[in-house]
Amino acid sequence: MARIELEGIQKRWGDVWGVRDVNIDIADEEFVVFLGPSGCGKTTTMRMIAGLEDPSEGEVRMDGEVMNEIDARDRDVAMVFQGYALYPNMSIYENIRFPLRMRGVAKAEQDRLVREAAGMTELSEYLDRKPGALSGGQRQRAALARAIVRQPQAFLMDEPLSNLDAKLRQAMRVQIKHIQRELRITTVYVTHDQIEAMTLADRIVIMQSGAIQQIGTPDEIYSDPANTFVAGFIGAPPMNLIEGTLAEGTFTAPGVTVPGLGGAHGGPVTLGVRPEDCRVGGETSHASGTVYGVEPTGDMTYLTLKAGDKLLEIKAPRTYRAGLDSPETVAFDPAHIYLFDSATGARLR
Repeated sequence: MARIELEGIQKRWGDVWGVRDVNIDIADEEFVVFLGPSGCGKTTTMRMIAGLEDPSEGEVRMDGEVMNEIDARDRDVAMVFQGYALYPNMSIYENIRFPLRMRGVAKAEQDRLVREAAGMTELSEYLDRKPGALSGGQRQRAALARAIVRQPQAFLMDEPLSNLDAKLRQAMRVQIKHIQRELRITTVYVTHDQIEAMTLADRIVIMQSGAIQQIGTPDEIYSDPANTFVAGFIGAPPMNLIEGTLAEGTFTAPGVTVPGLGGAHGGPVTLGVRPEDCRVGGETSHASGTVYGVEPTGDMTYLTLKAGDKLLEIKAPRTYRAGLDSPETVAFDPAHIYLFDSATGARLR
């Protein structure tokens, strides 16, 4: 297996920057997810690990060896793409076997490895079928089996579940994580889906505009965001971010007043609070306004409160009901209030 190090990695095309100063040390057997919106540089970073793109600056190392001049075919990594990239005229057996044939593995060993990979991905009964006869989830499992059969140093996965529906994505997430733990192979996974990142990763690398915004475990990313981008990107619904003013320990914004914040910071700040850290009604009130929307989901009710010109998302009890435009108040959990610099977005601690 492999330890992957990226040191000072940059990628640019003329005056256009794709990746800026990426530094990360991915431990052997670790599952790292690069997360961010489209165009943030996550796929370009993975392609530089694979050898499909050359960095403009910096080094890519695997187990201490600099890989910058090593061809992609010699890096001993297996890629799984958003598109299944299966040969339509070949059976699933032959698709999985193909990389073994290219490497000249003995035929008896080929058969053993193919059937072992098919068993891990629950494809044993479909080996004689062609890709067109399988569902999207089965085809994605076939692509995963083809990667597994190579027994590479690392898996590189680029948005592998994007073409699947929600139920299949959930099932495949479980399968991918189980297989990665079983094989103990270093894995780099690229996605724009925060649920995939939170459920799969040992660590998450959040990127924006080609730069890393934060690296941490899912719990660290969620509970201790470094800036407003991370705070607003993670969570469903994401953290409420309210621009206002802090003076003498009291935050104020239209429809919002939160005393007792302390600290030496003053002036324009952004207050953050997650929807689950808001409580509807009660004696204490930090935000007041009118009901803009009520969405029962069975296990909870999502309340949208219009406070001043800001819409706040609150996770209310499952039994909560209210008419549109009716007055309502909300209290914030003081232990889970975040402050950010309004100019830079950086966390104020």
